[in-house]
Formats: sequence, C-alpha cells, structure tokens
Amino acid sequence: MVRWRQSLRRTEYAVLAALAIFIAFARTAQAEVELAKVFSDHMVLQRQAPIHIWGWAKAQEHVTASFRGERQEAVADETGRWEVYFQPGEAGGPFSLEVSGTNNVRVDDILVGDIWIAAGQSNMEMPMSGWGPSTPVKDSAKEIAAANYPTMRFLTVAETSSTFPLDDMQTSSSWRVCTPEAAGTFSAVAYFFARGLAEREKIPVGIIVASWGGTPIEAWTSIRALSAEPSLLPTLAFSDTMNRRRSSDLRIIAEETTEDNALRAAGKDLPARKDRRAVLSWQPGALFNGMIAPLTPLAVKGVIWYQGESNTDRDRAPLYTKALPTMISDWRREWREPNLPFLYVQISLFGAEPPSPWSVVREAQRRALQVAHTAMAVSADVGDAKNVHPADKQTVGRRLALAARAVAYGEPIEYSGPSVRTVITSNGKMTIWFDHADGLRTVDGRATGFELAGSDRKFVSSSASVVGDAVVVSSPAVAHPVYVRYAWEPDAQLSLINSAGLPASPFTSDDDYATGESGSH
Repeated sequence: MVRWRQSLRRTEYAVLAALAIFIAFARTAQAEVELAKVFSDHMVLQRQAPIHIWGWAKAQEHVTASFRGERQEAVADETGRWEVYFQPGEAGGPFSLEVSGTNNVRVDDILVGDIWIAAGQSNMEMPMSGWGPSTPVKDSAKEIAAANYPTMRFLTVAETSSTFPLDDMQTSSSWRVCTPEAAGTFSAVAYFFARGLAEREKIPVGIIVASWGGTPIEAWTSIRALSAEPSLLPTLAFSDTMNRRRSSDLRIIAEETTEDNALRAAGKDLPARKDRRAVLSWQPGALFNGMIAPLTPLAVKGVIWYQGESNTDRDRAPLYTKALPTMISDWRREWREPNLPFLYVQISLFGAEPPSPWSVVREAQRRALQVAHTAMAVSADVGDAKNVHPADKQTVGRRLALAARAVAYGEPIEYSGPSVRTVITSNGKMTIWFDHADGLRTVDGRATGFELAGSDRKFVSSSASVVGDAVVVSSPAVAHPVYVRYAWEPDAQLSLINSAGLPASPFTSDDDYATGESGSH
C-alpha cells in the first residue's frame, strides 16, 4: 500500500509538471486578453473585501482594468496570468468592469453584495423544477412563478473532474438573474437560502452552485488535505480497480504530454488524444480540483454544504467524523479565510435497516459543530423515508438562512435546535442538558425516540421527560445506564424542539458510535 501510494504520488507530480508546461505554453501563445470564466454579465462581487480580478494574456502583456471609477494595471507573467485588486466597497450597482490590452473585454450589470458557494451532491443539485413526478420540489410551480428577484444572481459550475487543480472553470457558464423563466433550473436549496438572505439583508446575493449527484466528500477535498490526515488515507484506496486505472491513466497522460511537447517544439501537428484528464466523479480530490479550485481566488461570504448520503456505506461512514472537519479546514485554507462561515445540512432520516450508517454520518455531522464558525440545519423532520431526495427544500433553505444570519451576519437570533451540552448519570437515570434550549418542549407532549444502554451498548427504548432545559431519561431494563441516544433508528421521529420550533438533532453520547458495534434490543 505504501509503495503504491509513493509510486502514484511520483506519477502525479510528473503529470502535474508536464501539464503545467502545457498550460503555460498554451496561455503564452494566445494574443488576446481574457478574464477567468467566473466573470460574466449579471455577476455579483463580494462587498467589504478587496475585489480580485484575474485572467490571462500574452506573456508580459500590459493589462489595464477599470471598475467603479478605479483603475488598476498589471503585467502578465511568463505563464500569461495577470491579476489586479480593487478597493473594497459597499453593496450596490449595477457597475461595469472593463479590461484592456491588445483587445478590450467588458462585463456589465455587475452587482456588489455577498457571494455564497453552494456545494454538495444531489440534494444541493436538485433544481426548483424537481426531477419529475417521483422527485418533486414542494409547491414547485408556485415557487417558480414567484421567483422574481432582480438582485439575486446564480452561477452553476459545470460538472468537472480533474486529476490536478484547474485554474479556470472548463465551461463558459454565465451568471443568471433570478426570474421565473430562469429559476426552474436553479438549485432549490440554494434558491430558498438566497431568498431568505436577500429579503432580510436587503443586499444583492450571488450563489455559485458546485454540485454533483452521487459523490462522496473525499472527491470534494484536496489530495493534500486527505493525505495529511492519517485516518483518511483509506479514502485514497477504496477501490483497487479505480487505483490501477488511475495510475495507468496518469502514466499515459505523462507520456503523451511529453510527446506532445516534443512535437510542438519541432513545429509538427499533434495527434488526436483521448481525454484522460477527466476522472470519475468519486475519485479523491477530483471535484475539488475541477469545480472548487477555480473559484478559490474569488472573495466569498461563506459556504453552504449539503452532502453525506454517498458516504453512508459501511466503509466510508466511520470516516466522516474526520472527513467533514478536514474538508472545512481545507476550503478555508484554499480561500485564505480561516473563519469562513461553513453551514451545512444534516442528512435526513432514510429507510435503511438498523444499524444504519446513515446514523453514523448524521452524528459525525453533529459533532463537526465543534469546528468554529459552523452551523448545521437539521433535516430529519422534513425527510422522506422512501425518497432520498425530500420534497421540502423550503425548510432546509430557511434553516440555512437562519444559520447564516447568526453566524455570518451576527444577528442575535435563534438559529439552532436544542444541542447537547452535557450528559450526567445519577440514580439510574441520565440527564441531558441542552444549549439552544429556550422553551424546550416536545411536539405533541411526548418525548419519544430516546434509548439507554449499559456498558454492553445494547440500547433499549426508554422513557423521557422534559425538565426545564434538560431531558431526563430512564428505563427499568437498564439499571446502570452508560449511554443515551435520540432519534437514532432510521424511522425515528423527532419529538424535541425549542421555542423557535427548531428540532433537536439525532445524537448519541457513545464516543465509539462510528465503530458500528452498538445496537438495539
């Protein structure tokens, strides 16, 4: 395994070096000034932050850029890349960006406000129009007809995988103004999130959606971050077949790139090549390289994340407890924003047989709240045990917007359901104390879904009652309780809420929850 990793790493470095030479040659050979593809008419730029504009031109070409009455100049480097920064400013617009060198480029109808990255798998990808009768969005037609928000703008990143970090999006996607004609294709969760922010903050909101259905978290995390965390090394080798194919393709890419460079230097035509750069969407680092890396030079307000279902197999689920915090740190490092707000959705309940890896992933997501400047939107109460794509995207988007208002905008509002603070055992009972517990109560007067276990980790359904901002749990079948959990089973109903009507997350006090050893009578 170690030898394989070392061999693959050497091959990857060779490929990266060869591709860097190829890209530099291609960029330098072009004559016209161009902007990175994230810049287009109707876009949003981040307020209250230096405005970073970049692109490519002929090496050593002088480039001038103008925005909001400010003028900046740059000289393209040896690879053809140039960049300028404009002074921070407040929300407003519309503005125009003009860039000139040997040619002129103009981008119009730019608003300055807040940009959010909306990333994940299919529940983030799912459009306002839904995916047919079997996978609808609640009140879809009504919501689309009312989606007329001129200061809300959306950009969808094309599904792109890569074996190395790309410096630009691979498809010329364009920003779109939120109108009923356009909204049907927007991410439903991202739309309802943006609407909640735009209506409250009264500023332009730009959403960049980078999502791909059926993808695991390791595909969205850089190889550097994965390889730096020893517990996540298995994510690099889940499939021997995948690894062998990847290693083979990388060797071929290196060989073909070397041959092409030699032919180009000799002034000869290049042969047609199979595009081997595209890797399967579930390969570690592939989607970070193809869809996230090109965005990281752009200043943003924060991230919303909806993913986890593809990590609910029994191999990947135990790793999520490290995978999510690792990815959060990775993205913050890449954006050079150590406190970048990161808000995520806890995956819903689903009809898997117990013991379910879905519970393991949910618990890993809950525990990731220990990372600063994060928040979690619970979705288990609005899920669908028979459909992995629940129709109620409004509630999820609204809860994410509440979290953003508190974490990113500093509003003194309640944004979370009851969250476990500590668990105390006394006299054969376990008492759970909660934060975000103002008005702690149950939905219908019954505290259901609680289980106790002794040191044998055999959980049994138990009685529970709300006492102030705590819940007391007991069972005659467990005389000496050691562990308590709530809403752990796949079909559990959430019964505990606070005065804001926000539900408590499923949880367990067992720190070995990811081992899969705990069960039920």
